[in-house]
Amino acid sequence: MRNYDLDFLKKFSLVILFLMLVTAGLIGTAAWLHRSIPADVPEAAVQRQLDRIAPVGDVYAGSTGAAAAAAAAKAAEAAAASQVAYGGTLDGAVIYDNLCAGCHTSGAGGAPTLAQAQWSARIAQGEDVLHRHAIEGFTGAAGVMPPRGGNPALSDEQVIAAVDWMLDNLQ
Repeated sequence: MRNYDLDFLKKFSLVILFLMLVTAGLIGTAAWLHRSIPADVPEAAVQRQLDRIAPVGDVYAGSTGAAAAAAAAKAAEAAAASQVAYGGTLDGAVIYDNLCAGCHTSGAGGAPTLAQAQWSARIAQGEDVLHRHAIEGFTGAAGVMPPRGGNPALSDEQVIAAVDWMLDNLQ
């Protein structure tokens, strides 16, 4: 080898060594930052993990167990009551405006609008049939009515109130 080749190899080796040190420094800085910044775990992921590790059932024994069972039943009843749609209102206008109008104003999915002509054949079947179709859902030649208008939190009384309001407000 000649002197200029050896000189090139020395300088090239120094450049490679410098780049290796810079790379190692960047990797070290990234690792330090990764450890110093806490992970942002979404609440949904935490809840899914808690649900996975939750006990499957509870055992209630004796008088303490009976009290705990009664408290659990009362809490479940309160939770179910809080899931009633629209605060449990029986005002058909409120239910129509918040839920039914989405389809019955535009006629989406074959839903009849509030035009008397579109309801005449349905009214001939009787109000009980209309109520049942609104509660249980119905698929007919003209379109689809999802159960409870697509909101399972509606009670039977709320669905009936909304149907009655619609029948009273046909044009």
